[in-house]
Formats: sequence, C-alpha cells, structure tokens
Amino acid sequence: MLTKVYGSAVFGVEASTITVEVNVDKGVGYHLVGLPDNALRESNFRIAAALQNNGYKIPGKKLILNMSPADLRKEGSAYDLTLAMGILVATGQIKEKIPLESYIIMGELSLDGSLQPIRGALPISIKAKEEGFKGFILPEINAKEAAIVEGIDVFGVKNIKEVIDFINEGIPLIKTIVDIETEFNHQLENPDFDFADVKGQESIKRCMEIAAAGGHNIILIGPPGSGKTMLAKRLPSILPPMTLGEALETTKIHSVAGRTIKKGGIISARPFRSPHHTISDVALVGGGTYPKPGEISLSHNGVLFLDELPEFKRGVLEVMRQPLEDREITISRAKFTITYPSSFMLVASMNPSPSGYFNDPNAPMNSTPAEMQRYLSKVSGPLLDRIDIHIEVTPVPFEKLSDDRKGEASTLIRERVNITRKIQSERFSALENVHYNAQMGVKQIRKYCMLDKDSLQLLKTAMERLNLSARAYDRILKVSRTIADLEASDSIKGSHISEAIQYRSLDRDGWLG
Repeated sequence: MLTKVYGSAVFGVEASTITVEVNVDKGVGYHLVGLPDNALRESNFRIAAALQNNGYKIPGKKLILNMSPADLRKEGSAYDLTLAMGILVATGQIKEKIPLESYIIMGELSLDGSLQPIRGALPISIKAKEEGFKGFILPEINAKEAAIVEGIDVFGVKNIKEVIDFINEGIPLIKTIVDIETEFNHQLENPDFDFADVKGQESIKRCMEIAAAGGHNIILIGPPGSGKTMLAKRLPSILPPMTLGEALETTKIHSVAGRTIKKGGIISARPFRSPHHTISDVALVGGGTYPKPGEISLSHNGVLFLDELPEFKRGVLEVMRQPLEDREITISRAKFTITYPSSFMLVASMNPSPSGYFNDPNAPMNSTPAEMQRYLSKVSGPLLDRIDIHIEVTPVPFEKLSDDRKGEASTLIRERVNITRKIQSERFSALENVHYNAQMGVKQIRKYCMLDKDSLQLLKTAMERLNLSARAYDRILKVSRTIADLEASDSIKGSHISEAIQYRSLDRDGWLG
C-alpha cells in the first residue's frame, strides 16, 4: 500500500513542502531515501520505540520511504512524526478517518511518543497556507508561533497518540488561537533599559536620537567607563515600534534559527544583538554546512552592537561592508545560494587607543600617536565610511553622576523619533525599499537633500579640509536631512549641515592630536 503524508523543509528563511511517500512491499527492510542527513537516518530507531510504547509497531515488511523532491537535502529530526504517521497508515494499523493529505505534520519524537519542538514553525505555517493545506499539526510548544498566520488551523499536540486518535477516530484536537494585536503590543511598553537612567551625556543622547530618527549607523569613541555600552543598550528603547510586517519578518528569521522556541508567539520588540569579538565571519553573516542566519540577520529590523570594534578580526568586519549597503546578505556555495535579510542599525564602540585613554594627562596609561594610529587602522576606511555618525564620548563629571535628577525618558525621545519617521514614511511612500533617510540611494539624496548656496559652500570647505570620500559626502547629506526632519524643516539649512559635519570625528584632521 502506498501512502502520502506532507511535511516541510526550511531553506534560508523560506519553507518548501516535502511529500513523504511510504510504500509497503514484500520482504524485510527499512529504506529512507531522498537525501536525508544523519539525524534523519536515525529516525527509524526513535519511531520504532515511540510506536512500541504506544501500542503500535514497525512491521517486519519492506518499507520504502521517499522524501520528495529527492534532490533537496532534508535535515534534522522534525520529520519523525511525519514518517511515523505515514508508516501507520501505509501498514494498515490505523485508518484515515481524517485525510492526511489535508495537513502538514511535523515534530520530533521522544522514545515515549511525546513531541519535542521544531525550528521554522512560522515559515512552514506561511507556506502551508499558501499551498492550501487545511491545517498544521506540530508540537504544542511551537503552536503559538505557527498560529500567528491567519487562514490555517494550527493544532499543537503533546504526543503521537493525540495525532493517531485524530486521524484514526476523528477525535478533535484543540485549535490554537492567537490574538495578534495583544501579542504584538505586549512588549512595546516599559523597556528594560531607559535613557532616564543616563546621567549627563546630553550631546551623545542627541546623536542617538538622530541615529534612531533616520536609521543611521553610529560609532561611539571614548575611554573605558564613559558610558558607551550603557548608551548603546538603550538605543532600542527609542526606536519606533515595529510594524506588523516587520515583526512577522523578524519572527520568521528567529524561528529558523530556533530562537523562538522558549518564548513562542510574535517578536514585537526590536532585536538587540551583541556578539563577542571572537565571533567568526560565518557566525556573523550566516551560512555553514546546514545554512543558518548569522548575527546580522538576527539583528534585522533592530540593532547590531559591536563593542570594542578594533578587537574584531579584520576579515570579520570586512564581510559587513556589502550587507550594510544592500541590507541583505547572499551566501553562495557550491551546492546552494540563499539570501537572508539584514536591514539593521550598526552601533559600534571603541577606545581611541590600546590603553583606552585619549589625550588625558591624568590617565593611568597613555599611548603615543603612532600606537593610536596603528590601533585605529584595524578598522578599515571603507567600513568607517559606511557609518554615518562618529561621536566622541567623554567621561561624566562627578557633579552629574551624583545628581539625583532623572534624565529625559526614552518614551519622550521616542515620540519625537516617531514623528520624524512619519515624515520620512510619507516622503518615501512611493518607494518600495526606502522607508527612512539612511536607506536613501543616490537618486533620493539628489532629490531630497538639495542645498542652498551657503550650505553647499560650507560642505565643500569641509570636504576639502577633511579629505572626505564621496560616500562620506552622501552620509553627511543623509544625517543633515534627518536633523532637518527632527526640526520639521522642509529644507536643509547651514546649521543642519554644520551639525552633521561635527558627527564625522574620525575624519577630522588632527584627531590623533
């Protein structure tokens, strides 16, 4: 007897439906074909134990299980439940009172028949709806995430016995229902980190507000203890809330990486990723033998924070140059090519010298200009060009540290950022891939960053004196456009240009003293 049951494979951040054909023939043997990996080849042992512990068995017949399309590599243990249900129906141990062909069935089996969580539940659910499946049966822990997709019945089950009773006897399963709006709004208020906790540093807060308002990359340069990390961790609290589309896209990436298993549901808070400086280039951009998203994709629609930038390997930093421009990363290997989205805000911090102190006569250690130049050269010019805002962070004086007064709260700053982002959304409403100023291309810069004669002369002088590149020129125009938007100004004025030029610290002559 031949039986078909359906599962799904996740490749990149998209799912592909897998047809599992189970054929029973004369003879003895268990043959699993269709490019399974080692975890999948071992499934027969898990399936045999799970069936035996629930009153069923793998019969002593010749079983051929084909996973189609056969040229697409199948990986992981999430097909255990799919294969087990196909075997039970094909061998006549259960009947199809509920047709298998109407459902996507996925889950890893424990030896007692209980189900372990799977990865990629959300993209699988999206694909199942697109292809017209009636429902999706999966482990209970993943059900909340899969149920985000409307238009498909999602059933979370604890063990294989529930699925058998549903298919064989029609005993109903409990449908998982998620209130998307409630889930979406749950994490938006009361952020873990608030700018109200930051003492002093008003000029740096201003920079962070500009960066958040325009989606600009920023680097903070200052000695140890000046508050660089503290400020960076609070940046997500002033970013605009994600749209539902952004939240679904972000949740899909984290689902594929297996990072939504414990939390479940939709990710409504913008991601904040802070990898250690020993990270490899593959871990940062993604890929591997079995491709997975890297840190830059896990930061999609959020913030990627690289603390102590020069301590990262040069090769690791250089692989970010293309994703920072294109806002996506394409990984090409001999056997596959996949594209992950990577539209993130880069926030970096660094000490100005190996000792960490810059032109401070009272510092416990100091570095020569040559040592500082050698240290700063670890970060390439092309990468620094892609960072819109360079700002020096100075230590906070005791008077401000001991001040009991709270600083401006993140909620107030976010209100201004939201208003500014709304202006940009309306400006770029006719463009598909541009939503805020940092995403502007050359055409948009020429159209929306027009300068009057005085402003143009000011920028020309700065370009000549600082020897800025063409890319730095564009960055200054983008930042000045954001500063103008914060003031609700239709045109870019000289004051906006001069402030934007100040935020190119690493380009200034004599910065090394």
